[in-house]
Amino acid sequence: MAQTEKKGGLLRKSSASKKPLKEKVVLMYDEIFTTEDPSKCNPRFWEELFLMKVNLEYLEGKLEALDGEELMKIKDNINCLFQHCIQALGEEHPIRVVNALQTLCALIRGVHQKNKSTSGFDIINMLVGFDKAELCMKNLMESLDSLLCAEGSESLKSLCLKLLLCLVTVTDNISQNTILEYVMINSIFEAILQILSSPLSRREHGYDAVVLLALLVNYRKYESVNPYIVKLSIVDDEATLNGMGLVIAQALSEYNRQYKDKEEEHQTGFFSALTNMVGSMFIADADEKISVQTNEAILLALYEAVHLNRNFITVLAQSHPEMGLMTAPTSPIPTTPVTPLGTTPPSSDVISSAELPLDADVQTSNLLITFLKYSSIVMQDTKDEHRLHSGKLCLIILTCIAEDQYANAFLHDDNMNFRVNLHRMPMRHRKKAADKNLPCRPLVCAVLDLMVEFIVTHMMKEFPMDLYVRCIQIVHKLLCYQKKCRVRLHYTWRELWSALINLLKFLMSNETVLLAKHNIFTLALMVVNLFNMFITYGDTFLPTPSSYDELYYEIIRMHQNFDNLYSMVLRLSTNAGQWKEPASKVTHALVNIRAIINHFNPKIESYAAVNHISQLSEDQVLEVVRSNYDTLTLKLQDGLDQYERYSEQHKEAAFFKELVRSISINVRKNLAFNTLSQELLLKEFSTIS
Repeated sequence: MAQTEKKGGLLRKSSASKKPLKEKVVLMYDEIFTTEDPSKCNPRFWEELFLMKVNLEYLEGKLEALDGEELMKIKDNINCLFQHCIQALGEEHPIRVVNALQTLCALIRGVHQKNKSTSGFDIINMLVGFDKAELCMKNLMESLDSLLCAEGSESLKSLCLKLLLCLVTVTDNISQNTILEYVMINSIFEAILQILSSPLSRREHGYDAVVLLALLVNYRKYESVNPYIVKLSIVDDEATLNGMGLVIAQALSEYNRQYKDKEEEHQTGFFSALTNMVGSMFIADADEKISVQTNEAILLALYEAVHLNRNFITVLAQSHPEMGLMTAPTSPIPTTPVTPLGTTPPSSDVISSAELPLDADVQTSNLLITFLKYSSIVMQDTKDEHRLHSGKLCLIILTCIAEDQYANAFLHDDNMNFRVNLHRMPMRHRKKAADKNLPCRPLVCAVLDLMVEFIVTHMMKEFPMDLYVRCIQIVHKLLCYQKKCRVRLHYTWRELWSALINLLKFLMSNETVLLAKHNIFTLALMVVNLFNMFITYGDTFLPTPSSYDELYYEIIRMHQNFDNLYSMVLRLSTNAGQWKEPASKVTHALVNIRAIINHFNPKIESYAAVNHISQLSEDQVLEVVRSNYDTLTLKLQDGLDQYERYSEQHKEAAFFKELVRSISINVRKNLAFNTLSQELLLKEFSTIS
């Protein structure tokens, strides 16, 4: 018996049928693509259309196949179709609503695809007509708002969010998408909040809602008043903020889990056997192959929440028992293909196998811990452009956190201790730390560990100067809080000091190569001033007097690096070159470090000579240091505990514009593949009452 095949809206028998038969919906589309009003011959045309299963591929393809003139000839019919779609959204029968939503997606994408070079106003005219645009878009937004807030079908809500994401991302640069003016005027902000505050809705639609909000917040954010920015900044409802935090935490947790799985798989695989045979020679190269796509969309949402809403800071530290206790959604969620920027929502298994079970102590996880783990993975490899952007955004988020008084309060709280297992880059000269030996410490220790880890692991030819500057700034801001509030943090400060000195050594060793691309003196000055901060104010925030002694020991032990730095900056500051001024600033900043070295070195040499010791132990050097503080003279340096606060608009606008552009492209790609599939939807609405 001959089998029937279907392709591109054509039905044909695989045997000897000469003429392919078209689906009825395709025939109806063809009528719309004529200059005649399709309802003239058939008054029930529009009513019947929305009972037909949408053929997205055919409708979009038909729109794209037309040139500008041909499209203008059928403009009235396109307008009519758009308006009837909006009318159908108010129908009682969900089948009509589903088909209307999907038709709108196809229309918006098809017309935009065809009119990439034209202005947004032309596209508005093509879709709805200038004269009816305001009323039509108002009706559309009100219908979407009603569907999102209603207690009806979850599938309909999902499709509404897909349509909105489609609407927002049809242009690469969302700020050039003038249709969004109507989304600004007719706000759906409250509907998004309602989804985030309800556990059921959040599980089903939280990811799309959070990504949609992050994109809407970035529409013309520097040029005009964006109501979504204003409203997001004043949200104070605990359930809503916690809901947003949960969605973000689950998405980041999924990334961490995937990475952990790949790492374990990698360690038990072929490369593991190979490295066991030949030692650790290839470990760095082998581990570069562990790669899970980053998720800039969800990271952008976290940034906007932290940056805009002071109340969200409290969400960072709250534990998430819900993450470990959630059950999977009742209806399956279609997974989307992995894309270069990882704007893929987490699959449904995230919700049941979330972050908490991965921790040694199940009860001690929160959004900040999950984010720090995510950052430690993403920041390992900055050679890839997407990871570089992700790493930069992680550091920007940490910068906002480090500036916030309340965030600092819980970061440094001795009563809030956590075991944070950060991922460390495999390196030949160090062993992998055992996860179970991690101590419970205040969260700020994990932030400092992350900064130290970055400093140590990124001294390379393609030097990520911008990330290093941000990293040092974060450490500085945390120290400023500790100095201001006299917080004596029990931290292994030596690791930080050693990392900073090695960074200075790297800058000097690669002076010629680095100066061709970067002003290394800006970074060197920041590092030197961190030491000045410890020297000047260390007695107010270092945990014990012996910690202060160890600081001096480390400076004296590594004095050759500071001497070499002084020689380098002195050489460049006495020449009339482009580096004269920045180098001279470092020269002046080194005054106290040089005073310490010049004061204690002769005393140590004298002690060694008197006691006939060729090489002093650490304890002996510390004894000399403690005995000679009284005669040391240091200069008081101003402004060490001052810093310029983070400002997005003045310094980061270009970065965020490009970031949002790439997120928009990838959200659109995800929608284009399979999230608009009708199978599940039609199964849910298989009967019309």
